Amino acid sequence: MEEKDPTQTPEDEYEKICYICRRPESKAGAMIQMPGNMNLCHDCMQKAFDAITKGGMDLSQIQNMPYMNLNLSDFANLNLPNTEIPQKKRIRKKAAKTAEPAFDIKDIPAPHKIKSSLDEYVIGQDQAKKVISVAVYNHYKRIFYKDSSVEAEDGIKIEKSNILMIGPTGSGKTYLVKTLARLLDVPLAIADATALTEAGYIGDDIESVVSKLLAAADNDVEKAERGIIFIDEIDKIAKKKNTNTRDVSGESVQQELLKLLEGSVVEVPVGSNQKNALTPMATVNTDNILFICGGAFPDLENIIKERLNKTSSIGFKAELKDRYDDDPNILSHVINKDLRTFGMIPEFLGRLPVVVTLQKLTTSMLVEILRRPKNAIVKQYKKLLALDEVKLVFEDEALEWIAQEAQERETGARALRAIMEEFMLDIMFEVPKDPGIGTVVITRNYLEKKGGPRIEMRG
Repeated sequence: MEEKDPTQTPEDEYEKICYICRRPESKAGAMIQMPGNMNLCHDCMQKAFDAITKGGMDLSQIQNMPYMNLNLSDFANLNLPNTEIPQKKRIRKKAAKTAEPAFDIKDIPAPHKIKSSLDEYVIGQDQAKKVISVAVYNHYKRIFYKDSSVEAEDGIKIEKSNILMIGPTGSGKTYLVKTLARLLDVPLAIADATALTEAGYIGDDIESVVSKLLAAADNDVEKAERGIIFIDEIDKIAKKKNTNTRDVSGESVQQELLKLLEGSVVEVPVGSNQKNALTPMATVNTDNILFICGGAFPDLENIIKERLNKTSSIGFKAELKDRYDDDPNILSHVINKDLRTFGMIPEFLGRLPVVVTLQKLTTSMLVEILRRPKNAIVKQYKKLLALDEVKLVFEDEALEWIAQEAQERETGARALRAIMEEFMLDIMFEVPKDPGIGTVVITRNYLEKKGGPRIEMRG
């Protein structure tokens, strides 16, 4: 049983709550103590300063500001020394966390265990899962090696191995990273490279990706420093060709990311997205953070084909020019030279030594995605109707039709849910009307609009 601090007052058991936005300090961060027993969060204080510096504060407009629900009649009570927050809105502080054991190498699952866990959720992409499993395993072994005294004794320094994922849209890049972070139970931050700009311009600063990871780790710096940052749409910051204007969201962003990928100490705001004098800052070392960058890299296939076709010649044993035109795994032939031609700078690629390519999904893979994973779309709909005590059955021909339709839309696995939502709408609407329905069978004729689903009544 924990012993209470004799210096702690009953008020210390409750969280401070912002007087304006009514958020507790566990959500808004540290509070600023004001006269009259009133607390303000840093966001609301910043809004107040911004309003004053823009030509004077108009109190009648406070209620129109985001997060503001200040009751102007409360101003009459500001000078009262014992102004209190109503009892029903008080939030008791959570008990302090007990000290967790140090990071142990036994906690790291072996590569084959990581891959087998990914196989339960992700269909296909065996080579990609194998490469990622080994890279992640080695990364966390590197952290353990650095934390132990072995590195100081033998003088060998293991370098960081960040990952670059290349694959067509809907091939499972983001889903693979989300599943990986959930299986490893580490904080994950997903950032979009399209929102990043060079410091000083409108958009997110580079440090914002670390700020998202810190928020995902509940502002625990030590936990965040062992997390994963996934930067999606990384191909959108490629160096622009034939431009006369300053490229603030292209090559310059790649330059800004260099130190972050390699490992550096950055200061990020806690509980806010704004850097200012009122926001508390936390120092985060990115040396142990695993960075995974992913992108579709459109037209990269043409760059690869052009390079490969340069080796073509004539004769009996010559390589034909159209040899790679119908190659579904053309991305597996990618090298750094192709990515530099695309617009990625050499220094940036040098900090992403592990390159993973994902295959374009085939019709048979899409059918497996529909029914086999633990969280398959078909299983989700079966669960929804099971709550209404109705059994949902999909014929094999129906699943094949859905996969073929998804292939035509050329958006990968994302098309599967869109198609399912379209034809399941009427079923989800009509079935609850009739309590006598026991089974609904989805047929190919129903999907092709040549008939309706087969309904079987109870009993």
